[in-house]
Amino acid sequence: MIILSKTRVWLTFIICLFAIIFAIPSFVNQKSFEKLPSWLQHSVSLGLELRGGSHIQLEVGIDEVTKEFQEGVIDATRKELRKKNIQYSRMAVQHTPAGSQILIVLKETSNANDVKKILNKVEKELEVTINNNEIVAVISKKFLDKYEKKIVNESIEVIRHRIDETGTREPTILRQGKNRIVVQLPGVEDPAEVKRLIGKTAILTFHAVDEELENVIANEGEKPELQSKPGVVYMPESKGEGKVNWVPIKKQISMTGKHLVDAQMNVDPQSGGACISLKFDSGEGTKKLAELSTRYLHKQFAIVLDDRVLMAPVFQAILNQGNAQVTGHFTMKEAQEIALLLRAGSLPAPLTVVEERNVGPSLGADSISAGATATIMAFVLVALFMILSYGTFGSFACVSLVMNIMILFACLTLIGATLTLPGIAGIALTIGTAVDANVLIYERMREEMRLGIKPAVAISQGYKMAIGTILDSNCTTLIGALFLYEFGSGPIRGFSVTLFYGTVISLFTTFFLTKSLVAIWLRKHQNDAEIII
Repeated sequence: MIILSKTRVWLTFIICLFAIIFAIPSFVNQKSFEKLPSWLQHSVSLGLELRGGSHIQLEVGIDEVTKEFQEGVIDATRKELRKKNIQYSRMAVQHTPAGSQILIVLKETSNANDVKKILNKVEKELEVTINNNEIVAVISKKFLDKYEKKIVNESIEVIRHRIDETGTREPTILRQGKNRIVVQLPGVEDPAEVKRLIGKTAILTFHAVDEELENVIANEGEKPELQSKPGVVYMPESKGEGKVNWVPIKKQISMTGKHLVDAQMNVDPQSGGACISLKFDSGEGTKKLAELSTRYLHKQFAIVLDDRVLMAPVFQAILNQGNAQVTGHFTMKEAQEIALLLRAGSLPAPLTVVEERNVGPSLGADSISAGATATIMAFVLVALFMILSYGTFGSFACVSLVMNIMILFACLTLIGATLTLPGIAGIALTIGTAVDANVLIYERMREEMRLGIKPAVAISQGYKMAIGTILDSNCTTLIGALFLYEFGSGPIRGFSVTLFYGTVISLFTTFFLTKSLVAIWLRKHQNDAEIII
């Protein structure tokens, strides 16, 4: 006999009802969608190949970051050597076919072991070798791989923050290979502005202005003759009207923007122009800003963003509240863009665009049409086969198949998944495999009935004897889907998501929905059947 509690039956139908409610928004047109209540205005997001948009592949400048890391080691080592009074004739980053390395040539070979200890103290992950008076330090392969992965992951997070700030919906940002990042922006037909924001490093630094050298005014695009002085570099500051002010600033960084917690575009009440309000953290950031404004009170100080001077103001007061206001010769749009970059954070490495392509909305519509046609045809053929093969019970399987799709779309909507073209392929595959369990059960029923067993008992035995095989086959599918998701990327993940959810849902519809329908039908048509519902 089949034993089904009323609670189980009602719970099954309630789940199906909610699935239909949450799946409907994904199937209606835009006009009908806007008429739905606000809590129901959520649908499955379409991927790049379905909605149209832009695909950008970026390369992370790992070599430049590695070089900066090595130069930092050299600076720290140089200070230690001065303390120990150890003399050297050369210390630099040397490039070889095997990679870059730090080379130190000592004047006295006897100091080699001491220098090796200093290098290991400065950076533990260095592999140091001594050859007479030459010392070579190479970053260990294990540490370098870990460091490169960290830089790429940090770049992905910064890119994600910057894109989110622009309001672009459902971006796909993935690591590809060793040092590349793929950015897909559905619905963005012209990615030029977003691409420009992504590529900016947005490193904010504060520098003292050298008072001995004079500023140089020149036309935009011209680089005038500039005086040279150790430890000082000229950086451009836009003055508007095609003029650039070259400011002599000290290379030494007095403060960075890492303690910055907020940046907003505002209107300067005095000039009426655009300004940027900066807020630093209440700890180290506020302390450093107070120290700088005290040390350079009534002196000029440069605020630099990506090697360009935002402005070089004079500290008029001591800033001990952690707040500062930057005004300069920029428009409202420029000020808003700068504030956005500062809020999102600075990129740990420069990015280079290596591939860019656009997918038009018409191509996306064609993909949707082709995918929908394939899915409908798969459903029709499978339904036809089930009805012809199993009659009424086959129609029950078709009802479960419809609900399988509805529940799947409801799940994709609720988890915020993005439907891709391979995802549609996963749905089509799910339609084909969703009836496998019903076929196994129905065939088992037929075998039992051929032996003269009553229908109610045969049906019960069909579900009981087939469950092991069904679970085995579906578990192998789920394992495959999990591995595809874990090790795949982009379209492969889209396929694995629909395959995984479709498989789990098919188990639910088979053992809950179809079984309930069979039991209800049996109770109505077989009076002598022992069925408890």
